[in-house]
Amino acid sequence: MAYIISVNAAILTDSGGPCTVGDCTPVVVGNSTATPGPECTVGSNPGYEQCLGRAKSDLIVATAVAAMAGAVALGALADLPLGLAPGMGANAYFAYNMVGFHGSGSIPYGTALAGVMVEGIVFFALSAVGLRSRLARMIPRNIRLSTAVGIGLFLAFTGLQAHQGVGLVGASPSTLVTLAACSETDPATGACIGGTMRSPTFWLGAVGFLITATCLARDIKGAMIYGIVFVTVVSWIRGTAVTVFPDTAAGNAGFDYFKKVVDFHMIKTTAGQLSFGGLRHGNALLAVFTLLYVDVLATTGTMYSMAEYGGFTDGAGGFDGEYRAFLVDAGSTVLSAALGSTTVTTYIESTAGIREGGRTGVTAITVAACFLASLFFGPVLTSVPPWAVGPSLVLVGAMMMRVASDIEWADMKEAIPAFVTMALMPLTFSIANGIIAGLGVYVALHCYDWTRLAWRRASRVLDERRNQIAASSTSEAGGGGIPAAAAHEV
Repeated sequence: MAYIISVNAAILTDSGGPCTVGDCTPVVVGNSTATPGPECTVGSNPGYEQCLGRAKSDLIVATAVAAMAGAVALGALADLPLGLAPGMGANAYFAYNMVGFHGSGSIPYGTALAGVMVEGIVFFALSAVGLRSRLARMIPRNIRLSTAVGIGLFLAFTGLQAHQGVGLVGASPSTLVTLAACSETDPATGACIGGTMRSPTFWLGAVGFLITATCLARDIKGAMIYGIVFVTVVSWIRGTAVTVFPDTAAGNAGFDYFKKVVDFHMIKTTAGQLSFGGLRHGNALLAVFTLLYVDVLATTGTMYSMAEYGGFTDGAGGFDGEYRAFLVDAGSTVLSAALGSTTVTTYIESTAGIREGGRTGVTAITVAACFLASLFFGPVLTSVPPWAVGPSLVLVGAMMMRVASDIEWADMKEAIPAFVTMALMPLTFSIANGIIAGLGVYVALHCYDWTRLAWRRASRVLDERRNQIAASSTSEAGGGGIPAAAAHEV
Protein backbone atom coordinates (compact mmCIF):
# COMPACT_ATOMS: atom_id res chain seq x y z
CA MET A 1 0.00 0.00 0.00
CA ALA A 2 3.01 2.34 0.35
CA TYR A 3 2.62 3.70 -3.18
CA ILE A 4 -0.62 5.48 -2.24
CA ILE A 5 1.26 8.03 -0.10
CA SER A 6 2.96 9.68 -3.07
CA VAL A 7 0.33 8.78 -5.67
CA ASN A 8 -2.64 10.22 -3.76
CA ALA A 9 -0.74 13.38 -2.87
CA ALA A 10 0.35 13.87 -6.49
CA ILE A 11 -3.19 13.43 -7.85
CA LEU A 12 -4.77 15.76 -5.30
CA THR A 13 -2.04 18.37 -5.90
CA ASP A 14 -3.14 18.43 -9.53
CA SER A 15 -6.37 20.02 -8.29
CA GLY A 16 -4.32 22.95 -7.04
CA GLY A 17 -5.53 22.32 -3.51
CA PRO A 18 -5.94 25.59 -1.62
CA CYS A 19 -3.71 27.46 -4.12
CA THR A 20 -5.36 30.26 -6.10
CA VAL A 21 -4.41 33.13 -8.40
CA GLY A 22 -3.62 35.12 -5.26
CA ASP A 23 -0.59 32.88 -4.68
CA CYS A 24 0.92 33.72 -8.07
CA THR A 25 4.01 35.92 -8.25
CA PRO A 26 3.24 39.35 -9.85
CA VAL A 27 4.41 39.69 -13.43
CA VAL A 28 7.08 42.33 -14.09
CA VAL A 29 6.39 44.35 -17.26
CA GLY A 30 9.06 46.97 -17.87
CA ASN A 31 9.35 49.10 -14.75
CA SER A 32 5.97 48.08 -13.35
CA THR A 33 4.35 44.94 -12.00
CA ALA A 34 1.10 43.55 -13.33
CA THR A 35 -1.43 41.58 -11.34
CA PRO A 36 -1.34 37.95 -12.60
CA GLY A 37 -4.44 36.51 -14.23
CA PRO A 38 -5.89 32.99 -14.18
CA GLU A 39 -3.29 31.88 -16.75
CA CYS A 40 -0.65 31.95 -14.01
CA THR A 41 -2.07 28.71 -12.58
CA VAL A 42 -1.31 26.86 -15.84
CA GLY A 43 2.21 28.06 -16.55
CA SER A 44 5.26 27.83 -14.32
CA ASN A 45 4.62 30.80 -12.05
CA PRO A 46 7.12 30.65 -9.15
CA GLY A 47 4.64 31.69 -6.47
CA TYR A 48 1.99 29.22 -7.59
CA GLU A 49 4.55 26.40 -7.89
CA GLN A 50 5.74 27.04 -4.35
CA CYS A 51 2.14 26.91 -3.12
CA LEU A 52 1.67 23.58 -4.90
CA GLY A 53 4.81 22.29 -3.22
CA ARG A 54 3.47 23.21 0.21
CA ALA A 55 0.11 21.62 -0.62
CA LYS A 56 1.77 18.40 -1.76
CA SER A 57 3.72 18.16 1.49
CA ASP A 58 0.50 18.67 3.42
CA LEU A 59 -1.33 16.05 1.37
CA ILE A 60 1.41 13.47 1.93
CA VAL A 61 0.91 13.90 5.67
CA ALA A 62 -2.89 13.90 5.29
CA THR A 63 -2.77 10.65 3.31
CA ALA A 64 -0.50 8.93 5.82
CA VAL A 65 -2.50 10.13 8.86
CA ALA A 66 -5.85 9.08 7.36
CA ALA A 67 -4.44 5.65 6.48
CA MET A 68 -2.81 5.30 9.91
CA ALA A 69 -5.94 6.28 11.83
CA GLY A 70 -8.21 4.06 9.73
CA ALA A 71 -5.95 1.02 10.01
CA VAL A 72 -5.36 1.28 13.76
CA ALA A 73 -9.09 1.80 14.44
CA LEU A 74 -10.06 -1.13 12.22
CA GLY A 75 -7.53 -3.39 13.91
CA ALA A 76 -8.42 -2.35 17.44
CA LEU A 77 -12.22 -2.15 17.10
CA ALA A 78 -13.11 -4.70 14.39
CA ASP A 79 -10.12 -7.05 14.79
CA LEU A 80 -9.70 -7.44 11.02
CA PRO A 81 -6.40 -7.64 9.03
CA LEU A 82 -7.39 -4.97 6.50
CA GLY A 83 -5.65 -1.77 5.44
CA LEU A 84 -7.46 1.52 4.85
CA ALA A 85 -6.28 4.58 2.91
CA PRO A 86 -7.65 7.28 0.58
CA GLY A 87 -8.95 5.36 -2.42
CA MET A 88 -7.94 5.44 -6.05
CA GLY A 89 -10.81 6.52 -8.28
CA ALA A 90 -12.41 8.82 -5.74
CA ASN A 91 -9.23 10.90 -5.58
CA ALA A 92 -9.11 11.18 -9.39
CA TYR A 93 -12.79 12.17 -9.49
CA PHE A 94 -12.14 14.80 -6.83
CA ALA A 95 -9.08 16.24 -8.57
CA TYR A 96 -10.11 16.17 -12.23
CA ASN A 97 -13.92 16.31 -12.20
CA MET A 98 -14.89 18.25 -9.09
CA VAL A 99 -12.09 20.77 -8.55
CA GLY A 100 -10.47 20.38 -11.98
CA PHE A 101 -6.82 20.70 -12.92
CA HIS A 102 -5.39 23.60 -10.89
CA GLY A 103 -8.88 24.69 -9.89
CA SER A 104 -10.33 24.84 -13.41
CA GLY A 105 -13.45 22.85 -12.44
CA SER A 106 -16.83 24.04 -11.24
CA ILE A 107 -16.34 23.28 -7.53
CA PRO A 108 -13.77 25.07 -5.33
CA TYR A 109 -11.37 22.97 -3.27
CA GLY A 110 -12.99 23.86 0.06
CA THR A 111 -16.48 23.06 -1.19
CA ALA A 112 -15.26 19.75 -2.62
CA LEU A 113 -13.74 18.81 0.75
CA ALA A 114 -17.04 19.72 2.44
CA GLY A 115 -18.77 17.39 -0.03
CA VAL A 116 -16.39 14.57 0.91
CA MET A 117 -17.11 15.15 4.60
CA VAL A 118 -20.89 15.21 4.03
CA GLU A 119 -20.60 11.99 2.04
CA GLY A 120 -18.64 10.44 4.92
CA ILE A 121 -21.26 11.53 7.46
CA VAL A 122 -24.09 10.14 5.33
CA PHE A 123 -22.09 6.95 4.86
CA PHE A 124 -21.59 6.71 8.63
CA ALA A 125 -25.33 7.12 9.22
CA LEU A 126 -26.17 4.46 6.62
CA SER A 127 -23.68 2.11 8.25
CA ALA A 128 -25.05 2.83 11.72
CA VAL A 129 -28.63 1.90 10.77
CA GLY A 130 -27.58 -1.10 8.68
CA LEU A 131 -28.60 0.22 5.25
CA ARG A 132 -25.14 0.21 3.70
CA SER A 133 -25.06 -3.39 2.47
CA ARG A 134 -28.70 -3.20 1.36
CA LEU A 135 -27.99 -0.17 -0.83
CA ALA A 136 -25.08 -1.99 -2.45
CA ARG A 137 -27.36 -4.92 -3.34
CA MET A 138 -30.03 -2.60 -4.85
CA ILE A 139 -27.70 -1.44 -7.62
CA PRO A 140 -27.80 -3.78 -10.66
CA ARG A 141 -24.90 -6.22 -10.56
CA ASN A 142 -23.66 -5.49 -14.07
CA ILE A 143 -23.66 -1.74 -13.40
CA ARG A 144 -21.59 -2.38 -10.27
CA LEU A 145 -19.08 -4.44 -12.24
CA SER A 146 -18.86 -1.98 -15.13
CA THR A 147 -18.33 0.91 -12.70
CA ALA A 148 -15.17 -0.78 -11.43
CA VAL A 149 -13.99 -1.37 -15.01
CA GLY A 150 -14.76 2.23 -16.01
CA ILE A 151 -12.83 3.62 -13.04
CA GLY A 152 -9.92 1.41 -14.05
CA LEU A 153 -9.95 2.84 -17.58
CA PHE A 154 -10.22 6.34 -16.11
CA LEU A 155 -7.14 5.78 -13.93
CA ALA A 156 -5.18 4.28 -16.83
CA PHE A 157 -6.05 7.24 -19.07
CA THR A 158 -4.91 9.58 -16.30
CA GLY A 159 -1.62 7.72 -15.94
CA LEU A 160 -0.95 8.00 -19.66
CA GLN A 161 -1.28 11.78 -19.71
CA ALA A 162 1.46 14.29 -19.02
CA HIS A 163 0.24 16.07 -15.89
CA GLN A 164 -0.01 12.95 -13.74
CA GLY A 165 1.65 10.25 -15.77
CA VAL A 166 4.16 9.29 -18.42
CA GLY A 167 2.83 11.63 -21.13
CA LEU A 168 2.21 8.99 -23.78
CA VAL A 169 -1.19 10.50 -24.64
CA GLY A 170 -1.53 14.18 -25.54
CA ALA A 171 -4.01 16.67 -26.96
CA SER A 172 -4.76 16.98 -30.66
CA PRO A 173 -6.85 19.72 -32.37
CA SER A 174 -8.19 17.23 -34.94
CA THR A 175 -8.60 13.93 -33.08
CA LEU A 176 -8.85 15.26 -29.48
CA VAL A 177 -6.16 12.83 -28.28
CA THR A 178 -3.11 11.43 -30.00
CA LEU A 179 0.25 9.78 -29.41
CA ALA A 180 2.57 12.20 -27.63
CA ALA A 181 5.59 11.58 -25.36
CA CYS A 182 6.92 14.83 -26.81
CA SER A 183 10.22 16.44 -25.93
CA GLU A 184 8.31 19.70 -25.41
CA THR A 185 4.60 20.40 -24.84
CA ASP A 186 2.38 23.44 -24.54
CA PRO A 187 1.83 23.91 -20.76
CA ALA A 188 -1.67 25.33 -21.35
CA THR A 189 -3.13 22.84 -23.83
CA GLY A 190 -0.79 19.87 -23.51
CA ALA A 191 -0.33 19.82 -27.29
CA CYS A 192 2.95 18.53 -28.67
CA ILE A 193 5.52 21.16 -29.66
CA GLY A 194 8.65 18.99 -29.93
CA GLY A 195 9.19 15.56 -31.49
CA THR A 196 6.79 12.69 -30.79
CA MET A 197 8.13 9.78 -28.68
CA ARG A 198 11.25 11.77 -27.80
CA SER A 199 10.50 12.51 -24.17
CA PRO A 200 13.27 11.14 -21.91
CA THR A 201 10.94 10.98 -18.92
CA PHE A 202 8.47 8.85 -20.90
CA TRP A 203 11.10 6.24 -21.69
CA LEU A 204 12.22 6.18 -18.07
CA GLY A 205 8.59 5.75 -17.01
CA ALA A 206 8.21 2.94 -19.56
CA VAL A 207 11.12 1.10 -17.93
CA GLY A 208 9.42 1.53 -14.55
CA PHE A 209 6.19 0.18 -16.05
CA LEU A 210 7.97 -2.95 -17.29
CA ILE A 211 9.66 -3.49 -13.92
CA THR A 212 6.35 -3.31 -12.04
CA ALA A 213 4.48 -5.37 -14.66
CA THR A 214 7.16 -8.08 -14.55
CA CYS A 215 6.98 -8.22 -10.76
CA LEU A 216 3.18 -8.49 -10.89
CA ALA A 217 3.36 -11.23 -13.51
CA ARG A 218 5.78 -13.21 -11.34
CA ASP A 219 3.72 -12.56 -8.17
CA ILE A 220 6.64 -10.85 -6.41
CA LYS A 221 5.76 -9.25 -3.07
CA GLY A 222 5.63 -5.46 -3.12
CA ALA A 223 5.46 -5.42 -6.91
CA MET A 224 3.75 -2.01 -7.15
CA ILE A 225 6.56 -0.20 -5.33
CA TYR A 226 9.65 -1.41 -7.24
CA GLY A 227 8.98 0.44 -10.48
CA ILE A 228 8.18 3.64 -8.60
CA VAL A 229 11.39 3.37 -6.55
CA PHE A 230 13.58 2.75 -9.62
CA VAL A 231 12.21 5.65 -11.65
CA THR A 232 12.25 7.98 -8.65
CA VAL A 233 15.87 7.24 -7.71
CA VAL A 234 17.05 7.80 -11.30
CA SER A 235 15.06 11.05 -11.42
CA TRP A 236 16.84 12.32 -8.31
CA ILE A 237 20.14 12.54 -10.19
CA ARG A 238 20.73 16.19 -11.10
CA GLY A 239 22.13 17.31 -14.43
CA THR A 240 20.25 14.69 -16.47
CA ALA A 241 17.37 15.01 -18.95
CA VAL A 242 15.06 13.14 -16.55
CA THR A 243 15.84 14.91 -13.28
CA VAL A 244 13.03 16.10 -11.08
CA PHE A 245 15.37 18.84 -9.79
CA PRO A 246 16.17 21.02 -12.85
CA ASP A 247 18.51 24.00 -12.55
CA THR A 248 15.71 26.46 -11.85
CA ALA A 249 14.55 28.33 -8.75
CA ALA A 250 11.82 25.74 -8.09
CA GLY A 251 14.21 22.86 -8.82
CA ASN A 252 16.87 24.22 -6.46
CA ALA A 253 14.31 24.79 -3.70
CA GLY A 254 12.98 21.25 -4.15
CA PHE A 255 16.48 19.80 -3.98
CA ASP A 256 17.31 21.73 -0.81
CA TYR A 257 14.20 20.31 0.86
CA PHE A 258 14.94 16.82 -0.47
CA LYS A 259 18.42 16.84 1.10
CA LYS A 260 16.85 16.94 4.58
CA VAL A 261 15.63 13.33 4.02
CA VAL A 262 14.06 13.17 7.48
CA ASP A 263 11.67 15.94 8.42
CA PHE A 264 8.36 15.94 10.26
CA HIS A 265 5.98 18.20 8.40
CA MET A 266 2.97 19.82 10.02
CA ILE A 267 -0.11 20.37 7.82
CA LYS A 268 -0.44 24.11 7.19
CA THR A 269 -2.67 24.75 4.19
CA THR A 270 -5.07 21.85 3.51
CA ALA A 271 -6.52 21.01 6.94
CA GLY A 272 -9.83 22.62 7.83
CA GLN A 273 -10.39 24.07 4.34
CA LEU A 274 -14.10 23.22 4.45
CA SER A 275 -16.72 25.42 2.81
CA PHE A 276 -20.24 24.06 3.19
CA GLY A 277 -21.96 27.06 1.63
CA GLY A 278 -21.24 25.95 -1.93
CA LEU A 279 -23.01 22.61 -1.45
CA ARG A 280 -26.34 24.28 -2.22
CA HIS A 281 -25.59 24.15 -5.94
CA GLY A 282 -26.71 21.21 -8.07
CA ASN A 283 -23.29 20.25 -9.40
CA ALA A 284 -21.93 19.96 -5.85
CA LEU A 285 -24.84 17.78 -4.77
CA LEU A 286 -24.30 15.57 -7.83
CA ALA A 287 -20.65 15.21 -6.84
CA VAL A 288 -21.63 14.16 -3.30
CA PHE A 289 -24.05 11.58 -4.72
CA THR A 290 -21.34 10.23 -7.04
CA LEU A 291 -18.84 9.92 -4.19
CA LEU A 292 -21.46 8.13 -2.10
CA TYR A 293 -22.30 5.80 -4.98
CA VAL A 294 -18.65 4.90 -5.59
CA ASP A 295 -18.08 4.46 -1.86
CA VAL A 296 -21.08 2.14 -1.48
CA LEU A 297 -19.86 0.01 -4.37
CA ALA A 298 -16.10 0.05 -3.95
CA THR A 299 -15.62 0.04 -0.19
CA THR A 300 -18.50 -2.29 0.69
CA GLY A 301 -17.67 -4.69 -2.14
CA THR A 302 -13.95 -4.72 -1.35
CA MET A 303 -14.54 -5.35 2.34
CA TYR A 304 -16.83 -8.30 1.62
CA SER A 305 -14.33 -9.65 -0.92
CA MET A 306 -11.44 -9.42 1.56
CA ALA A 307 -13.50 -11.11 4.27
CA GLU A 308 -14.39 -13.93 1.90
CA TYR A 309 -10.76 -14.25 0.75
CA GLY A 310 -9.60 -14.55 4.36
CA GLY A 311 -12.33 -17.03 5.28
CA PHE A 312 -14.04 -14.70 7.76
CA THR A 313 -17.54 -14.89 6.28
CA ASP A 314 -20.44 -16.85 7.73
CA GLY A 315 -23.14 -18.78 5.89
CA ALA A 316 -25.19 -15.63 5.27
CA GLY A 317 -22.29 -13.76 3.66
CA GLY A 318 -21.56 -11.53 6.67
CA PHE A 319 -18.43 -11.55 8.83
CA ASP A 320 -17.43 -10.86 12.42
CA GLY A 321 -16.76 -7.19 13.08
CA GLU A 322 -18.73 -6.14 9.99
CA TYR A 323 -20.74 -3.43 11.74
CA ARG A 324 -17.75 -1.82 13.46
CA ALA A 325 -15.64 -2.09 10.30
CA PHE A 326 -18.21 -0.12 8.30
CA LEU A 327 -18.36 2.58 10.99
CA VAL A 328 -14.55 2.87 11.09
CA ASP A 329 -14.37 3.14 7.33
CA ALA A 330 -16.94 5.95 7.17
CA GLY A 331 -15.42 7.76 10.15
CA SER A 332 -11.99 7.66 8.48
CA THR A 333 -13.47 9.47 5.48
CA VAL A 334 -14.68 12.28 7.73
CA LEU A 335 -11.18 12.60 9.23
CA SER A 336 -9.57 12.50 5.79
CA ALA A 337 -11.76 15.35 4.54
CA ALA A 338 -10.89 17.43 7.58
CA LEU A 339 -7.19 16.98 6.75
CA GLY A 340 -7.67 17.91 3.08
CA SER A 341 -7.78 14.46 1.47
CA THR A 342 -10.52 12.29 -0.03
CA THR A 343 -12.63 9.19 0.61
CA VAL A 344 -11.00 6.39 2.60
CA THR A 345 -11.59 2.83 1.44
CA THR A 346 -10.48 -0.73 2.13
CA TYR A 347 -7.51 -1.68 -0.03
CA ILE A 348 -7.40 -4.75 -2.24
CA GLU A 349 -3.69 -4.97 -1.32
CA SER A 350 -4.92 -6.32 2.01
CA THR A 351 -4.86 -9.72 0.29
CA ALA A 352 -1.05 -9.61 0.52
CA GLY A 353 -1.17 -9.53 4.32
CA ILE A 354 -3.95 -12.13 4.47
CA ARG A 355 -1.97 -14.39 2.12
CA GLU A 356 1.04 -14.16 4.48
CA GLY A 357 -1.07 -15.30 7.43
CA GLY A 358 -2.73 -12.13 8.74
CA ARG A 359 -5.96 -13.05 10.50
CA THR A 360 -6.41 -10.49 13.29
CA GLY A 361 -6.32 -6.77 13.88
CA VAL A 362 -2.61 -6.97 14.75
CA THR A 363 -1.93 -6.95 11.00
CA ALA A 364 -3.87 -3.70 10.52
CA ILE A 365 -2.17 -2.08 13.54
CA THR A 366 1.23 -3.01 12.05
CA VAL A 367 0.23 -1.34 8.79
CA ALA A 368 -0.72 1.76 10.79
CA ALA A 369 2.72 1.76 12.44
CA CYS A 370 4.36 1.75 8.99
CA PHE A 371 2.25 4.72 7.87
CA LEU A 372 3.28 6.49 11.09
CA ALA A 373 6.96 5.96 10.22
CA SER A 374 6.38 7.44 6.75
CA LEU A 375 5.40 10.77 8.33
CA PHE A 376 9.07 11.42 9.08
CA PHE A 377 10.22 11.03 5.43
CA GLY A 378 8.27 13.86 3.82
CA PRO A 379 11.23 15.25 1.81
CA VAL A 380 11.72 11.89 0.10
CA LEU A 381 8.04 11.20 -0.58
CA THR A 382 7.45 14.71 -1.91
CA SER A 383 10.13 14.23 -4.57
CA VAL A 384 8.40 11.42 -6.48
CA PRO A 385 7.88 12.63 -10.10
CA PRO A 386 4.70 12.12 -12.18
CA TRP A 387 6.45 9.75 -14.61
CA ALA A 388 7.13 7.44 -11.67
CA VAL A 389 3.48 7.54 -10.55
CA GLY A 390 1.88 7.16 -14.00
CA PRO A 391 2.83 3.49 -14.58
CA SER A 392 1.25 2.48 -11.28
CA LEU A 393 -2.03 4.18 -12.28
CA VAL A 394 -2.04 2.25 -15.56
CA LEU A 395 -1.38 -1.04 -13.80
CA VAL A 396 -4.01 -0.39 -11.12
CA GLY A 397 -6.41 0.17 -14.02
CA ALA A 398 -5.30 -3.11 -15.59
CA MET A 399 -5.99 -5.00 -12.35
CA MET A 400 -9.49 -3.51 -12.19
CA MET A 401 -10.30 -5.08 -15.56
CA ARG A 402 -10.59 -8.55 -14.07
CA VAL A 403 -14.28 -8.13 -13.20
CA ALA A 404 -15.19 -7.39 -16.83
CA SER A 405 -15.46 -11.13 -17.50
CA ASP A 406 -18.28 -11.39 -14.94
CA ILE A 407 -20.54 -9.01 -16.88
CA GLU A 408 -23.41 -10.75 -18.72
CA TRP A 409 -22.30 -9.83 -22.24
CA ALA A 410 -24.73 -12.27 -23.87
CA ASP A 411 -27.74 -10.34 -22.53
CA MET A 412 -27.90 -7.05 -24.44
CA LYS A 413 -30.19 -5.45 -21.86
CA GLU A 414 -27.38 -5.92 -19.35
CA ALA A 415 -24.36 -5.56 -21.65
CA ILE A 416 -25.27 -2.23 -23.29
CA PRO A 417 -25.71 -0.24 -20.03
CA ALA A 418 -22.50 -1.81 -18.73
CA PHE A 419 -20.60 -0.79 -21.86
CA VAL A 420 -21.99 2.76 -21.75
CA THR A 421 -20.92 3.06 -18.12
CA MET A 422 -17.34 1.94 -18.65
CA ALA A 423 -16.86 3.75 -22.00
CA LEU A 424 -18.09 7.19 -20.97
CA MET A 425 -15.95 7.44 -17.84
CA PRO A 426 -12.62 7.85 -19.67
CA LEU A 427 -14.08 9.37 -22.85
CA THR A 428 -15.88 12.18 -20.98
CA PHE A 429 -13.21 12.18 -18.25
CA SER A 430 -15.95 11.95 -15.67
CA ILE A 431 -16.89 9.05 -13.42
CA ALA A 432 -20.25 10.71 -12.69
CA ASN A 433 -21.18 10.93 -16.38
CA GLY A 434 -20.52 7.23 -16.85
CA ILE A 435 -22.62 6.24 -13.83
CA ILE A 436 -25.56 8.47 -14.76
CA ALA A 437 -25.54 7.36 -18.41
CA GLY A 438 -25.27 3.68 -17.51
CA LEU A 439 -28.14 3.81 -15.02
CA GLY A 440 -30.25 5.84 -17.47
CA VAL A 441 -29.77 3.33 -20.29
CA TYR A 442 -30.44 0.45 -17.87
CA VAL A 443 -33.76 1.97 -16.79
CA ALA A 444 -34.75 2.72 -20.40
CA LEU A 445 -34.05 -0.84 -21.60
CA HIS A 446 -35.85 -2.44 -18.64
CA CYS A 447 -38.76 -0.01 -18.47
CA TYR A 448 -40.99 -2.12 -20.76
CA ASP A 449 -40.31 -5.30 -18.78
CA TRP A 450 -40.95 -3.58 -15.47
CA THR A 451 -44.19 -2.03 -16.75
CA ARG A 452 -45.36 -5.36 -18.11
CA LEU A 453 -44.53 -7.12 -14.84
CA ALA A 454 -46.33 -4.44 -12.83
CA TRP A 455 -49.39 -4.74 -15.10
CA ARG A 456 -49.48 -8.52 -14.68
CA ARG A 457 -49.28 -8.24 -10.91
CA ALA A 458 -51.98 -5.56 -10.85
CA SER A 459 -54.21 -7.68 -13.14
CA ARG A 460 -53.69 -10.71 -10.92
CA VAL A 461 -54.68 -8.76 -7.82
CA LEU A 462 -57.77 -7.35 -9.59
CA ASP A 463 -58.79 -10.81 -10.79
CA GLU A 464 -58.45 -12.26 -7.30
CA ARG A 465 -60.49 -9.41 -5.85
CA ARG A 466 -63.13 -9.81 -8.55
CA ASN A 467 -63.39 -13.54 -7.86
CA GLN A 468 -63.80 -12.91 -4.14
CA ILE A 469 -66.62 -10.46 -4.77
CA ALA A 470 -68.33 -12.84 -7.21
CA ALA A 471 -68.05 -15.74 -4.77
CA SER A 472 -69.49 -13.62 -1.98
CA SER A 473 -72.39 -12.48 -4.18
CA THR A 474 -73.19 -16.03 -5.28
CA SER A 475 -73.14 -17.23 -1.71
CA GLU A 476 -75.56 -14.56 -0.57
CA ALA A 477 -77.89 -15.05 -3.55
CA GLY A 478 -78.02 -18.80 -3.18
CA GLY A 479 -78.90 -18.53 0.52
CA GLY A 480 -81.60 -15.87 0.10
CA GLY A 481 -79.55 -13.44 2.03
CA ILE A 482 -78.94 -15.87 4.92
CA PRO A 483 -75.53 -17.33 5.77
CA ALA A 484 -74.20 -20.08 3.53
CA ALA A 485 -74.19 -22.67 6.38
CA ALA A 486 -77.86 -22.00 7.16
CA ALA A 487 -78.75 -22.20 3.47
CA HIS A 488 -77.08 -25.57 3.29
CA GLU A 489 -79.15 -26.85 6.24
CA VAL A 490 -82.36 -25.70 4.48
